[in-house]
Amino acid sequence: MDHLELERENGNTIQSAATFCDWEATEPTTGEKKSYALNIIDTPGHVDFTIEVEYALWVLDGAILILCAVAGVQSQTTTVDRQMRRYNVPRISFINKMDRPGANPWHVIQQIRSKLRISAAAVQVPIGAEDQLRGVGVKGNDVVESDEIPADALALAQEKRTELIETLADVDDGMAELFLEEKPPTTEQLVAAIRRATVGLRFSPVFLGSAIKNTAVQPLLDGVCAYPPNPAKTRMVAHDVTLPLSAPPVALVPAAEAPLVALAFKPEESRFEQLTYMRVYQGSLKKAQHIFHTRTGKKVKEPRLVRMHSNEMEDIESIGPGEICAIFGVECASGDTFTDGATKYLMTFMFVPEPVVSLALKPRFQREDPTFRVHIDHESKGTILHLEVYVERMRRKYGVECTTGCPQVAYRETPTRRCEFVYTHRKQTGGAGQFARIAGYFKLMERDPETGRDTEFENVVMSRNVPEQYIPGIEKGFKEAILKGSLCGAPTTGIRFVLKDGAFHVVDSSELAFRVCMIAALRENYAKTQPVILEPIMTVEVVVPFEFQSSVIGGVTSRRGTILDSEVHDDEFKVTAEVALNDMSGYSSQLRGQTQGKGEFTMEYKTHVHVLPQKQKELEEAYRKTRPQKK
Repeated sequence: MDHLELERENGNTIQSAATFCDWEATEPTTGEKKSYALNIIDTPGHVDFTIEVEYALWVLDGAILILCAVAGVQSQTTTVDRQMRRYNVPRISFINKMDRPGANPWHVIQQIRSKLRISAAAVQVPIGAEDQLRGVGVKGNDVVESDEIPADALALAQEKRTELIETLADVDDGMAELFLEEKPPTTEQLVAAIRRATVGLRFSPVFLGSAIKNTAVQPLLDGVCAYPPNPAKTRMVAHDVTLPLSAPPVALVPAAEAPLVALAFKPEESRFEQLTYMRVYQGSLKKAQHIFHTRTGKKVKEPRLVRMHSNEMEDIESIGPGEICAIFGVECASGDTFTDGATKYLMTFMFVPEPVVSLALKPRFQREDPTFRVHIDHESKGTILHLEVYVERMRRKYGVECTTGCPQVAYRETPTRRCEFVYTHRKQTGGAGQFARIAGYFKLMERDPETGRDTEFENVVMSRNVPEQYIPGIEKGFKEAILKGSLCGAPTTGIRFVLKDGAFHVVDSSELAFRVCMIAALRENYAKTQPVILEPIMTVEVVVPFEFQSSVIGGVTSRRGTILDSEVHDDEFKVTAEVALNDMSGYSSQLRGQTQGKGEFTMEYKTHVHVLPQKQKELEEAYRKTRPQKK
């Protein structure tokens, strides 16, 4: 599935890749064969490309959590687990690399329960172990099915079946009732309980095997067909844009005859035109069909409809609900909804974290990756990106050479006290001049947990001293002024401006005059709010072999890190800490040196906090040097 040259060189996935297959699954209760159509998305495992995992979980109905039989639950595993919970995606677990020396699936299952905090139990037992692994009734490409369990695995199978029943009894009422009555469950009852608990996000069935040897992959696909939810029975909702935002969501009907509702979840730039991955939730999408862009209201015709197999394409005539396809030549972004015009539905958008590190470039991936933000920095005259890998992709894919600057941390500025003011703007030219007066105050604002907003303009003017037509100009001026603070040039957050009063001139006042007045008022009175600089704080999780415990703790504390938790399990040591992002520069190289390349870490944005006074002085001085000097 990895087709990019960079992926093959580095040995890890950078871009998610979609494929489609038909599978003849064996029903776990009857043993009968039944055909299923599977849409599969292979996602990266590296934390740097975690947005690709968000894409997949956003639109898929179930997930396979792949774990190493030797390493078990790793740092990135917990990140993917959080993403699965964010989108309420049921998961089955697959313990891979069972043929490796040191493989211990029972230890991994215990880690799933303790570290990921979800009930889990094996639905298979391995026949053999490590290099003697013969499968779980499967060997290579030759599928051998038998009701007979080998004698050397019979005792283990009976033990793990009992463990499976006991685990299910803790999360499923039906199984708990049978367990308390000491009645052995039938296969039908056991399979139904596994499915109920899996769909209910209370349980994860665990499969074992070795993907590289194609050992026990077939039963895994059978499990994918048996336990996660069927798209035809999954409840999906959308918002009707003709109704107020407070209106309840509309349930979608996964029927081919229903009005079309499709979601563009991954646009991808090619050399010639945009390729957009689509998930159809309701209705059918046909080749050369006219579709409507809900956000813009535009009517577009999709000229080509394809089904993707990694980087290969298969032209198709139509596609139904629950399926994934790709279309060419339609300009859109991640999260855009398309309909056939019969409805005006809008699907929910996925979670996209704000970038906390940026990279300056001098010389089009923004639609493709919503975490990839691009803008022009008017101080450095450079275009700001946040993923270094795109520099290399731009060079290889488009032949664009880029000169990069030093990574920049996303600082913020915020006031610490209230400030009242009255400000008058006058400017007289040969003709009509400019006049505006505003009175109000700045005060602190807490982030709204629902909307995420931490800046606000509020108009409480009761008189007609400020005409209504000038209020938008004041609001625009406020939003423009907070884009760049005066301490270090960072955006101002946590601030609310309340407009109380003002004055205008019949001839000289205009929306422009009030906008300029607002900008100048904030700049003049900003220092009176006693602003401070905020820096991003990251939650850092480091996992290393136990013998490197002391050096890793020393390395974290030397970077002003606050240790939150530490855990020792067998030969593995994990420490969780909060560290300022600015202090994490170069930590990857340091950790490799401290642990002989055996350590790994992940970090995730948590919040912004005040920088140290000395650091604030340094940032202010550095920013002052970049400003044009007054003559």
